[in-house]
Amino acid sequence: MGRLFVESLEGNVYSCKHCKTHFAILEDIVSKAFHCRHGKAYLFRDVVNVTFGEKEERMMITGMHIVADIFCVRCGSIVGWKYESAYEKSQKYKEGKFILERFKVLGPDGSTYQGIPEAQFADSDADEE
Repeated sequence: MGRLFVESLEGNVYSCKHCKTHFAILEDIVSKAFHCRHGKAYLFRDVVNVTFGEKEERMMITGMHIVADIFCVRCGSIVGWKYESAYEKSQKYKEGKFILERFKVLGPDGSTYQGIPEAQFADSDADEE
């Protein structure tokens, strides 16, 4: 394996809760109104220092989407997913954007999100309410 290149971000940074690798900045948040298995999730315009899983169709609360899971480039933890495409016209704004699950990242102040019990969400990868 080659040398690992990790980009450092400045400002209010969201990072991996396991290895503290930077993922995104506060200014790139599109929406904080998303939810996932562990509670809150944020939609970002851009993220760095991630690798991508296979693209797959996934049924979400707002309909069928093609997504790819995203993983921390340093420790390999799954941290969210990327919206590759949406079938519903009203959901096209998500295409090319990223979900970071708050349970899996540190907030800009270094805080962790405790999440909520899984039983409150029937779909394991539910999106915006």
